[in-house]
Amino acid sequence: MAFEIKATITTFGGQLLKLTHQSTSTKTPMAVSVFLPPSSTLSTTTPTKAPVLLFLSGLTCTPDNCSEKGFLHAAASRHGIAVVYPDTSPRGAGVEGEDASYDFGSGAGFYVDATRAPWSDNYNMYSYVQKELLPALFSSSTGEGVGFADRLDPDHVSITGHSMGGHGALTLYLKNPGFYRSVSAFAPICNPSRCPWGEKAFAGYLGDGEEDRAAWAAHDATALVASEAWKGTADFRALVDVGTADGFYKQGQLLPENFEAAARGNGVGGLTVRYQENYDHSYYFISTFAEDHVKHAAKYLFGQSKGPKSII
Repeated sequence: MAFEIKATITTFGGQLLKLTHQSTSTKTPMAVSVFLPPSSTLSTTTPTKAPVLLFLSGLTCTPDNCSEKGFLHAAASRHGIAVVYPDTSPRGAGVEGEDASYDFGSGAGFYVDATRAPWSDNYNMYSYVQKELLPALFSSSTGEGVGFADRLDPDHVSITGHSMGGHGALTLYLKNPGFYRSVSAFAPICNPSRCPWGEKAFAGYLGDGEEDRAAWAAHDATALVASEAWKGTADFRALVDVGTADGFYKQGQLLPENFEAAARGNGVGGLTVRYQENYDHSYYFISTFAEDHVKHAAKYLFGQSKGPKSII
């Protein structure tokens, strides 16, 4: 799969590449941005394979939002870490109603594979991120013939995200034990089966019948961390930040306490949840704590052991 470079931006000594490619998972063109640290840029003739931090964005966002306002790459540059910023949904798939609301359809793929028509043809963001995008980046070249294989390290990958993307980060981590070295999240939707955002998305993408609702648990971080597969995991390697002035937290959209309780009740250790006084849901919040989340990832990306494994 070829990636086409739309823009190359020098920033914090590295390069931010704005890319597009044709996706087989979504059947649409997809945008993705990749930050390469100074030792791994396209202009480097003997590049270093950089460990990778995958950042999943929240509702309505494109790859530009966090790469321009989150400043994760500022910290990542200092640690020699690459950052990958995927889009949040297909764009222009032509599904009726996909642009009707901010929290479903375009910009709101929820990192699941839809099973309900007509969404199932294109809205397959779990497969896109986990099974298509990452393998393609680790093996493919850009349209200019410059490969990522010698610039990105597929054996050292961590994941983070914000809001809907925090939900994505937690669930991808929980569903792919051993693949990611660590996980972190900013204001994640922790229990989507029990909040308005998640209920709307899951009903639309996965169905709202009794059997459909039973299947929602496979995409709910609180249910996953409480499963037998993760029981007694001592080294969960997770950092979560939530702002106490976050309006969505106050409205019951995030439910981090449910996630904490589920982990504690299942004997899962290594989860740190911090409630940051007076911070909201915005990129001011993300940029304030971006350094902490990059440091959290770096602790494990540069270690020898892979992430915790379950029997999922």
